[in-house]
Amino acid sequence: MSSLDVRREGAVASVFLNRPEVRNAFNDEVVAELTATFTTLGADPSLRAIVLGAHGSAFCAGADLAWMRAMADYTWAQNQADAQALADMLWTIYRCPVPIVCRIQGDCYAGGVGLAAVCDVRVATDSVSFCLSETRLGLVPATIGPYVVRALGESASRRYFTTAERFTAAQAQHAGLVHEVCADHELDACVNGIVSAWLANGPVATRAAKHLVQDLAGRPIDEELRADTARRIADIRASDEAREGLQAFLQKRLPSWKGAA
Repeated sequence: MSSLDVRREGAVASVFLNRPEVRNAFNDEVVAELTATFTTLGADPSLRAIVLGAHGSAFCAGADLAWMRAMADYTWAQNQADAQALADMLWTIYRCPVPIVCRIQGDCYAGGVGLAAVCDVRVATDSVSFCLSETRLGLVPATIGPYVVRALGESASRRYFTTAERFTAAQAQHAGLVHEVCADHELDACVNGIVSAWLANGPVATRAAKHLVQDLAGRPIDEELRADTARRIADIRASDEAREGLQAFLQKRLPSWKGAA
């Protein structure tokens, strides 16, 4: 049985971790499947939104225990290759051109926090428990670190990386890791609201806006950056999509992409 449940409805794809018997903990097979799946989805120009979630009572409990036992006997080279595969998987999801909303329920631990952090929008129920538990095992959240620090912030990351404390969805939202917190029965409605917002916008512009944020973050506002942003807006202003959007606005009608959605 596949470790993932992948479905497509129109311009929206859903990718659900499908190992509820181990609280959706991941191993090398899950890492490989996620990498392949998001590579394929990212190459589909007709796709406009992706929902990343999980079946069962937990979103993701981190690394699978059997996988961790095997790692104990790995050589340094094997550990490096294994970690590189995880780093490549996270990068593939992070740089996927399609906007991704993460649907989080139950526990979200260790690598599961990293999986959430690479998504563009994160929605969690108010009962979710987060934990960066690596230091309890004598490890560090290294491969997930660049994404978690960006999402959670440096100050909160210093605390939770080092203490391995659990923290609530409300605390995660306050720090910036979670965008929306809702009751369990409201989770799908909240996620669908994010997806609907994306479907109302220009498909090309939405993808471009996603990459714009990633490319601007942390860069100094120098002459090179100013020229880059001017080029980007000039490129998109000259596009067919922008012309359609402006004409629809002036003519007080729906743009073609919204009508199709």
